[in-house]
Amino acid sequence: NELILLDTVAEGVCRLTLNNPQSLNVLSRSMLDRLQVLLAEIQQNQDCKVLIIAAKGKAFCVGHDLREMYEHPSQEYYEQLFADCGKVMMLIQQLPQVVVAMVQGVATAAGCQLVSMCDLALASTTSKFAVSGINYGLYCSTPSVGLSRNVARKKALEMLLTGDFISADQALEFGLINYAVDDLQLEELTLNLCNKIAIKPHFVLSLGKRLFYQQIEVGIQAAYQLAQHTMACNAVHEVTQAGFKAFVDKKAPPWRASH
Repeated sequence: NELILLDTVAEGVCRLTLNNPQSLNVLSRSMLDRLQVLLAEIQQNQDCKVLIIAAKGKAFCVGHDLREMYEHPSQEYYEQLFADCGKVMMLIQQLPQVVVAMVQGVATAAGCQLVSMCDLALASTTSKFAVSGINYGLYCSTPSVGLSRNVARKKALEMLLTGDFISADQALEFGLINYAVDDLQLEELTLNLCNKIAIKPHFVLSLGKRLFYQQIEVGIQAAYQLAQHTMACNAVHEVTQAGFKAFVDKKAPPWRASH
């Protein structure tokens, strides 16, 4: 049985599905290894503009495999485990594709981190989120990096210090997800959003995503310099010039005219 399923669900839209429902899609070593391989493949896929990360079963992902961690009680093992997990999380952000989490169940600890590292996220109204490691004596240090870049500081810290679950509606209010939707509409509304993005030029999507994360991590002056240079490079690109021409000619841009 494949740990992760990969398929194409619409033109320009691929989907990775965590497929280990009996273990609640835990981020075991084997799951992390497989994720790294598949994300590296998707990175090279010019036909894919948007990647959905989904899951099967009642949990989206419950984070690291605590049984596996308990069986290997060495700092060296843990350092390597968290480094491998960090590589996967950063790869999601470094992909030229827009990555959309489609959360159908519980997302805890590194599972909540996975949601926070996706560019956009939709969740069913029955989903729940927590960074619950502290309940077992392990502060969710690495999940805190993604969480604190999505959620206001005091809300993030409350989640990290209590380990309490928040509802999908709270996750929406806090900024962890974009939409909380009815379970039956989750797939349809996720695809609608992905299709809106997938009709845009690949070059502009990847450039915009890269700039967004680069500028947010530097001071405002450096952010403007980076943004100005990026926008100038964007403006001279043939795709953008075609868009300008369409505007002048009062026509739809080529990528919209074909849809």
